[in-house]
Amino acid sequence: MAGHSRLLSGVAVVSGLLVLGVFGSARAQETEPGRWSLSGNVAATSDYVFRGVSQSEGDAAVSVGADATDGVFYVGGWASSVAFEGDDDTVAEVDLYGGIQPRIGDWTFDVGVAGYLYLGTPDGFDYDYAEFRVGANRTVGAADLSVTASWSPDYFGVDEDEAFYLEAAAETPLDDRWTLSGAVGRQWVSSDFDYATWTLGVAYQLTDRLAVDVRYSDTDAHDFGTIYDGRAAVSLKAAF
Repeated sequence: MAGHSRLLSGVAVVSGLLVLGVFGSARAQETEPGRWSLSGNVAATSDYVFRGVSQSEGDAAVSVGADATDGVFYVGGWASSVAFEGDDDTVAEVDLYGGIQPRIGDWTFDVGVAGYLYLGTPDGFDYDYAEFRVGANRTVGAADLSVTASWSPDYFGVDEDEAFYLEAAAETPLDDRWTLSGAVGRQWVSSDFDYATWTLGVAYQLTDRLAVDVRYSDTDAHDFGTIYDGRAAVSLKAAF
C-alpha cells in the first residue's frame, strides 16, 4: 500500500505542476508574442526507467513537461512521479534545464545544464544534483544519430562524488507511423558505482499528437538490486 500511496501523491504533485505549466505558458505567450516557440507533453508509463534503472520500483508513473525555444536557445522543465525503496517518501522528480543548440554544417550541437530536484526527500538525504551536458547530433540517411556526455560534480544520493555518463543513440522511422530507437550508455561514479546500460524500443504514432512506445532496458549491474534488472515498459505520450 505504501507504493500505491506514493504513486497517488506523485500524481497529485505532477498534476499540480501541469496546471502551473499550462498557465505559465499562456502568460509567456501574452508577454512575448511570436518570440518563443512553446511545446508541452504529458505521459503515463508502466515503469519510469532512467539510464536503465527503475525510478518507480517497477510501478507506473506519470509525467508532464514544457519547453520553450528561441533560435538556438532553449529552456524547459519536466516532472515525474517516483517511488524509491523502503520507507523513502520521495514522491516526485522535477528537472529544470536550459542550453543552446547551434548547428554547424550537418551537425547540431547541444551544450546545456540540468538541475534534478526531488520532492518529499527524507531528512539527511542528498538527492538533488546538477548535471552539465555536451552532445552532437546528425542525420544519416533516414536515421538520427547522437552522442551525449554528461558530468555531475555531486551526483544523486552520493556524498560529493563526481559522475560521468556517456551515451550513443539512434532513431529511424520504419514507415509513416512506426519508429525504431535504441541507445547504449555507461555510467561512471567516483565511488566505483559504475555500470553499462542499453535500451531498444519501437514507437507507434496513434495520432498527430499521441504516441505509444514499447521498449526493453537492461544493465550489467543486477547485483546492485532489482531496480537494475532488465525490464520492459509501455508508455503513452501526448505532445501539444
